[in-house]
Amino acid sequence: MLKGIDPLLSPELLATLRAMGHGDEIAIVDGNYPGVEDARRLIRLDGHHLIPVLNAVLSVLPIDDFVPEAIFRSTVKAERDKLDPVHEEMIDCCTRHEPHRQVVPLVGQDFYGRVRAAHALIQTSEPRLYANIILRKGVIYPKEAGAQAEVDPFVY
Repeated sequence: MLKGIDPLLSPELLATLRAMGHGDEIAIVDGNYPGVEDARRLIRLDGHHLIPVLNAVLSVLPIDDFVPEAIFRSTVKAERDKLDPVHEEMIDCCTRHEPHRQVVPLVGQDFYGRVRAAHALIQTSEPRLYANIILRKGVIYPKEAGAQAEVDPFVY
């Protein structure tokens, strides 16, 4: 256990999040998702629902602000704009952490292709269908601005 770190963030998950670079993506998926087939790196969080895992990941992961779209959700079949309750909860969670970012719906193979290319996949036990989201990692800016400013790499 660590101070200030959500206990859902297992040692394996923390190491994976830390190892990701700017622009790398991580998918958090429901219990029905074919994680073993699609994951480059699979992290299992059995017994946990998606929203608490999403909240824990967003508590430490910066979201990319170099691109216009950095958070993506699956859709209900081909219904791009339909929101199931789990999608509304995902959007609410993301808004609490990233109020200026939109959660972009991706239909079918556009979503699945992006998951297969992701750095890692977190498989939850979420029972609700279409409860899948992708996060694109951003950067943590130094507190001092300026190209030549001396910055302690351990102070954020």
